[in-house]
Amino acid sequence: MQQASRHDAAVGFFVLLGGAALLFLALKAGNLLSLNFDETYQVSAKFDNIGGLKSRASVKSAGVVIGRVESITFDDKTFQAKVLISLNKKVVFPKDSSAKILTAGLLGEQYIGLEAGADEKNLAAGDAIKQTQSAIVLENLIGQFLYNKAAESGTASGESKP
Repeated sequence: MQQASRHDAAVGFFVLLGGAALLFLALKAGNLLSLNFDETYQVSAKFDNIGGLKSRASVKSAGVVIGRVESITFDDKTFQAKVLISLNKKVVFPKDSSAKILTAGLLGEQYIGLEAGADEKNLAAGDAIKQTQSAIVLENLIGQFLYNKAAESGTASGESKP
């Protein structure tokens, strides 16, 4: 009987370990957990349209993750989205750097891409990135394409009539 309880305890331990591993993977896959203990500093950027950008989204430069989106708020004075970005302290960018909202793949998750400028002064905590490019919304592109095609076919049929 004592042998059976030892096996039960071992099986229970491994089941709990497997459950914890599945929970960890689910949180990592959902981008809800990032184990990063590096020191950071925060900068902000304003965008006209953030598309599907979410908090905790990556901030990349040259394909390397250098930070995360901390929060997204709406500025009711400029009617723009204000994005607070946490960058690793080890990474410094010139003050005239630019930020773009990009998409990983055709329909993947959105992230912020930073491109370095040429200014001699670097961004510091609390600074704002002035040069931004909003997200490209796929629905708007499709609508614009269809509108242009309809306009072309309307002018083409109008020109053939005497």
